[in-house]
Amino acid sequence: MMQRRKEETAIVLDFLVNGYASDPTPSHLKKPIAQAIGTSSFVLLELVPKKGIFLQPLENVYIGESKRDKIHHINGKLHFDRLTSTAKSELEHAIIVLVKEQEARFVNFFNTAQPLNTRMHIIELLPGVGKKHMVEIVEQRKEEPFKSFEDVKKRVKLISNPEKIIAKRIFEELSGKEKHYLFVGR
Repeated sequence: MMQRRKEETAIVLDFLVNGYASDPTPSHLKKPIAQAIGTSSFVLLELVPKKGIFLQPLENVYIGESKRDKIHHINGKLHFDRLTSTAKSELEHAIIVLVKEQEARFVNFFNTAQPLNTRMHIIELLPGVGKKHMVEIVEQRKEEPFKSFEDVKKRVKLISNPEKIIAKRIFEELSGKEKHYLFVGR
């Protein structure tokens, strides 16, 4: 299980120039809102941009402690059910991009994941990965640690796309369908 990191950057999933349509605030008082995903702990966030700033979907924005150029403040965490349809459609693509950018982190997961309890291994929590795959992964990493997603693909039969497996797990954790959190900070 990944340790929680403070988000420094986020990827914009949707930008609502006039805020939420369901917000009863008079339109001249509404503030723009951005829905985003943090790049390290994959936390869904609601961001308020600085005045006059327009954000694009999949734009990377700085949200750390130092001076921010585009984001005024973070309203807080956002529940998956509050995402707009645009944000939900951009979410899968954003996750795939982040997983590929952080390949070393997720390859390390394959190299270091331990049993969850006496009956189940953490690797088995990945979508489509059962006991046989888990045993093969553990055996292969004993011989030599995995070096990349490509290495995992070559050495573990039937795991043709480890980055998609990781991305699917992250999406499932974000949507609240999982009991155990491997990658998403809460």
